[in-house]
Amino acid sequence: MAKSFLSFLLFSILVVFYLPLSKAEYNIMSFGAKSNGHTDSTKAFLKASSSACSSSNEATIYVPSGKFLVGHVQFKGPCKSRVLIKMKGTLLAPSDYKGSGNEWIVFKNIDGLAIQGGTVDGRGQALWKCKESGKNCPHGWRSMLFDHSKNIKIEDLTSVNSKQFHIVIHSTQRVMLRKVTIIAPDESPNTDGISIQKSSDVTVLDANIKTGDDCISMSGGTRNVWAERISCGPGHGIGIGSIGKSYNEKGVQNITVKDTVFTGSDNGLRIKAWGRPTTTYVRGVVFENSIMKNVKNPIIINQNYCPHSKNCPNKHSGVTISDISYNNIQGSSKSSVAVKFDCSPANPCKGISLKNIKLTYHGGLAKSSCKYARGKSYGNVNPKSCPT
Repeated sequence: MAKSFLSFLLFSILVVFYLPLSKAEYNIMSFGAKSNGHTDSTKAFLKASSSACSSSNEATIYVPSGKFLVGHVQFKGPCKSRVLIKMKGTLLAPSDYKGSGNEWIVFKNIDGLAIQGGTVDGRGQALWKCKESGKNCPHGWRSMLFDHSKNIKIEDLTSVNSKQFHIVIHSTQRVMLRKVTIIAPDESPNTDGISIQKSSDVTVLDANIKTGDDCISMSGGTRNVWAERISCGPGHGIGIGSIGKSYNEKGVQNITVKDTVFTGSDNGLRIKAWGRPTTTYVRGVVFENSIMKNVKNPIIINQNYCPHSKNCPNKHSGVTISDISYNNIQGSSKSSVAVKFDCSPANPCKGISLKNIKLTYHGGLAKSSCKYARGKSYGNVNPKSCPT
């Protein structure tokens, strides 16, 4: 992993200096945007984006202080030069959840984009209430999607109350997220904080995430992720998965998650794989230096995931899970079973390493539960006897 660390460190240094001071600035208010939170500023935002993308010089889109109501927007490249979106104000999504599409703010085919500061408010409360009622509700907008892009830097951004996922990184390479704050209530459905999909070379540093679903999720086709100094909770933890829903899905590899704090979350460090045939895998994962504070499932691998018992009952998982390392994981478990490896009898988890684990339950001993998990323990490991 030393080589991986050096590559991430080099990328982190380079990306800080990737965007020099811009030579052209486009204030959205110059294009007709109003900062009262009521006037529709969608067209103004699109015009400013188009002008910046067409600039032959590095350009800045400036969002001043205030609240700007913005509907669905798509910032589509390629652009002539690199673009910085500098925000002091707040972008407000429409509170109505019946609009078409699945995304609110989309960045597509962009090479060289930085977003600095500001807040995006998805205003998801009405949609959450609809879903809680059991009515037939739309999925809702994902607040920000970065799609088929590269060289992206997001810094000091706050995302609140997304209707669905907050930040989605899809089919994108070389991404830095630093000092990102994500907030949604514990009971808000499907409000994942950062979702990394089919992407590579993604760094997440100094993030504070409180949400109703995964704080960070990594799905099939994701590789080379470095997440460090992450605060998670409430939420469903930091997870890899679910993996293996389709037969030929690409695998997940070379993931490092370190220096994390989980507070009152449903899970801590989780790997989730479908219980059905597939050729995919999860391998080369390091979970290191984590503190658990009253977490329901601090360490968990579920290789037999089968929601609603549909399309996969009594089937064995084809997902190969190997070379998973847990080092220096400490704190308190909300449940008596603090370490749970539920792997497939036909395709056991292998190469699991546990080192210096200390997890307690109500101040006393916690338990471990292992099924078809193979590996070794080093140093002081409590709860003991896992893996086998």
